[in-house]
Amino acid sequence: MKHLELAELLTAPTEHPVREALRELAPRELDALVIEALAATEEAWRQVLVSRILAFAAGQPGEGHPPAVAAYFTTTERGAADGMRLGWSPFVAALADTEAVPDLRPTRTTVTAVPVGEATLAEEVFADPELAAALNRLAALDPPDHGDILRVHLPTRAVTRISR
Repeated sequence: MKHLELAELLTAPTEHPVREALRELAPRELDALVIEALAATEEAWRQVLVSRILAFAAGQPGEGHPPAVAAYFTTTERGAADGMRLGWSPFVAALADTEAVPDLRPTRTTVTAVPVGEATLAEEVFADPELAAALNRLAALDPPDHGDILRVHLPTRAVTRISR
């Protein structure tokens, strides 16, 4: 069986023959499979994030500037059915051309409340949908804390969370 054929079968884990194969696995093997699948899923979303940032950096105006080395994302709170949840903002906080982490602290001390509907509309209109989906999935797999920064290092394609 080829990789693509196996991948197609695994997209429907409740269908025959995948369901029967999973039933034959011991609980320890199922746990290992889940852990491996989550790791592979997280890496896949990281690569979507990197590809979208590379496309964003390539589309920036101005010639003669050094190429972007890293992009940074800060956290944002969103309303959910069960209350507020913390995730990654779908907008690039900084696109840096050096290895140094820029100062990403807010520059204003006043806070303006944005109605939930307007925040959602802004994301739908202005955010890159693939980038937003990748950030949402990564936040669900590894929830950030207040003050965390997500760093996308473009030369190495590494995505790391920096805690302050």
